[in-house]
Amino acid sequence: MKTDICILGAGPGGATAALHLANGGHRCLLLDRATFPRDKVCGDALSGKVLSELRRIGEELPARLAAEPIQLPSWGIDFYAPNGRRLAVPFKPRYNPTHDRAAGHISKRIDFDNFLIEEVRRRPEIDFRENTDVARHEPLPGGGWRLLAADDQEIATCKLLLVANGAQSQFARVVGGHELEPAHHCAGLRAYYRGVQGLHPDNFIELHFIKEFLPGYLWVFPLPNGEANVGVGMLTEAVAKKKVKLRERLEEILHTHPALKDRFATAERLGPVRGFGLPLGSKRRPLSGSGYLLLGDAGSLIDPFSGEGISHAMVSGRHAADWAARALVAADVSAGFLKGYDNAVYNRLWQELRLSRGMQRLLGYPALFNFIANRAANNPTLAETISNMFLDLDLRERLRQPSFYLKLLLGK
Repeated sequence: MKTDICILGAGPGGATAALHLANGGHRCLLLDRATFPRDKVCGDALSGKVLSELRRIGEELPARLAAEPIQLPSWGIDFYAPNGRRLAVPFKPRYNPTHDRAAGHISKRIDFDNFLIEEVRRRPEIDFRENTDVARHEPLPGGGWRLLAADDQEIATCKLLLVANGAQSQFARVVGGHELEPAHHCAGLRAYYRGVQGLHPDNFIELHFIKEFLPGYLWVFPLPNGEANVGVGMLTEAVAKKKVKLRERLEEILHTHPALKDRFATAERLGPVRGFGLPLGSKRRPLSGSGYLLLGDAGSLIDPFSGEGISHAMVSGRHAADWAARALVAADVSAGFLKGYDNAVYNRLWQELRLSRGMQRLLGYPALFNFIANRAANNPTLAETISNMFLDLDLRERLRQPSFYLKLLLGK
């Protein structure tokens, strides 16, 4: 089959690109090797940026998601400093869960990704083919790509290939040059539990920065039906250097740490502990080349501090659709022209990725974490400032200003 635009991978990045192309009246071929609904190992948190990107696809989508039983509304984050101090950071200051729209949600990826796919299925402009495994890709002499199955049967040819097939993307590695770099890669584990005690009544997600586990962290995210997503993440470089056995450490922390052992004493693990790798956006890498664009995890766009990648995948999907449409109008899929996509994505995300990289480095200084947590817990103005940082990037810039630390020291 011949097509102008082919998208590899129907996760949030690929689905978002397809939906924006459909909104613009452009047809595309969307391929995924799985059959939906399908699971993906993830933390399952949907930030406010995800809701913003949903709204850009269709104004009604955030409300439709909020009405689904597949999700829980989440109103903030509980940070646990290395000294055990809890710092509650609402996503929205002075929120009212009875009247306000939720600033975030938590939903298993098997459900959220399928939510997007159900929207894809409604669009006649999108030729969506599941259970289609692209084993090889060949550049065509006149430009574009030929996609082949394992038996060398041709699946499709296209002028422009949008690569959104995840962190293990062979295309991103071989063609895009995104090699695994331990200093810019995170190793993670995730498990589902039922019966975890002490979850926040407003479904705050929990991030535990445990002194003995730094520079890694542990998370507990509440889910529908009394379940919770529980996992750990640590920079791959640190895992190798410290010879950390993540599975053993996860079990040990849950059953021995003073803040967690009672909460997990009667909890039941549902299914296996599953591992995954996260290519982090802590290094600026090329996102395009002749006839292709890299999206989401395939473009190494995961937040270095939080490990969040869904919203960044959706941001890149939106810009990929825009630049794919521009390339077709200009009849130009050259590497030079498509560099505009790189600029668009990094103009939106690079400042945030850079700041998150700095916050990631602070994990090596537990005393500073403790200091900030202690000050914020006793200073409503400072706590509100930190809260706003999760909604307003300009406020997060205060971390780089001396006046911020002066206020911190004076406790004002």
